[in-house]
Amino acid sequence: MVNDYKKHDLYGKTLIQKIELAPPFHFDFPVTEQACFLYVKGGDIEYQIDDQQINITANYSLLLNCINSGKQIHNSKSKNNCEIVIVTFYPEILKKIYDRDLPQLLQRPLNVISNKSSEKINNDFLIQKYIEGLLFYFENPSLINEDILILKLKEIILLLSQTQNSESIQVILSQLFSPTTYTFKQIIEANLFSQLTIEELAQLNNLSVSSFKREFAKIYNDTPANYIKVKKLEKAAQLLQVSDQRITEIAFDCGFNDLANFTKSFTSKYNISPTNFRQKKDNE
Repeated sequence: MVNDYKKHDLYGKTLIQKIELAPPFHFDFPVTEQACFLYVKGGDIEYQIDDQQINITANYSLLLNCINSGKQIHNSKSKNNCEIVIVTFYPEILKKIYDRDLPQLLQRPLNVISNKSSEKINNDFLIQKYIEGLLFYFENPSLINEDILILKLKEIILLLSQTQNSESIQVILSQLFSPTTYTFKQIIEANLFSQLTIEELAQLNNLSVSSFKREFAKIYNDTPANYIKVKKLEKAAQLLQVSDQRITEIAFDCGFNDLANFTKSFTSKYNISPTNFRQKKDNE
């Protein structure tokens, strides 16, 4: 649940955000050509990548390349609110402010040793002071302008280049300026909980609908419609257990735009209605 949200835009895009979240919460990152620096000002977040779960506590940071995403930060255990500050890196904005003379941190390393897409950044005094400066502008929005936003964007890039994580950060950020080929599975998994049609998913993969269905069956051993519906219902069941969101909100978050259709599909799979499923869990 979002308790408070503020943002500042640069060139029509959201550059910095301050979000206060009450657990349980989740925050999704869609596949898009950008990267995000997340600083945990208070509370903590959890981040799942492959089979590893990373916990980011107060005054620590996380850098994410959202190109290879479909990822999510969440917290379903803590009772304390979480405050995070996000700085988003857009390749077109970086090219504009550096006039194509990109700093080394944004240039592809000569020897790329990994294709990693996230990095936990340890408690850093200078980054803490940088965040305090951003919070000042959130509290005094009338003082913010385009020049200050450009300055703050360049400042965080300079600070990241001086951390002990700089080599890994360079690998992640340089991917913004390298041609990226999304795999079939990356596109599917990034859009599992969207309301895209099979035709639109096929278009994202540059395939005809019939070719898309054949490729899908080859990889997932199931039809697109059935596999995606099952995943949506599994996520809904999980949210019904751990969150206090309204059932209508859960249905929408899981990619259903019709409550009646969601209720019918859920009841068919679990032999119990969403309402009774939640009540049963509460009574256990």
